[in-house]
Amino acid sequence: MPQFQEIRWHGRGGQGAWTAGELVAKAAIDEGKYVQSFPEFGPERMGAPIAAYTRISDRPINLHCAVYNPHIVVVLDPTLLKSVKVNAGLSDDGILIVNTRESPSELRQRFGSPKYQVWALPATDIAIKTLNAPITNTAMVGATIRAAEPVKLESVEKVVRERFRQDLAEKNIAVIKEAYKEAKGE
Repeated sequence: MPQFQEIRWHGRGGQGAWTAGELVAKAAIDEGKYVQSFPEFGPERMGAPIAAYTRISDRPINLHCAVYNPHIVVVLDPTLLKSVKVNAGLSDDGILIVNTRESPSELRQRFGSPKYQVWALPATDIAIKTLNAPITNTAMVGATIRAAEPVKLESVEKVVRERFRQDLAEKNIAVIKEAYKEAKGE
C-alpha cells in the first residue's frame, strides 16, 4: 500500500457510504495508521447524492479538505453514474469500484477507456442474498479491500464485530467476504 491513500465514496443519503469509510478508517487505526474519515453533505434528505472521504497514511495527515484527487473511488449506487461525475480527479493509476451487474469492460467503455483500473461487482445482489436488504456498504468495503488493499480483511472483520451486534456482524462479514471474492477488475 502506498504511504498515503485517499478514498472517495459516492452513495445516497442512508446507504452507508460514510459508515463504509469509517469501517475502513477504524481498521487502518487498528493497523497503526493515521486516518481521516468524514462525510460531505448538508441538509440533504434520504436518497440525495452524498460523498464521504477516507484518508489513510503512515504519517500524520495535515490536509483538511475534501478529496479532490482520490486514489480510489467507490460507487455504492450505480444510478449515480448518470448524474454525478464520480471519476472526477481520479488519476490514471487510480481505481474505480462500482456496484453494478455490468462487467469491468462495459464500465471501461462507459468511461471512455480510461487508464485507471475499473472494478465491478453486483453488491446489491450480494447484500440482498445475505442481509435480505439492498444495503451495499459492507459489500463495497470487501470490493475495496480486494481492489486496493487499503487495510487487511482481518482488520475490517474485527471492526465490524466491534460495531454491530453479533448476528448482524457475522452477516456483514459474510457480505464482505463474498464481495471480496466476486469483485472483478481490469
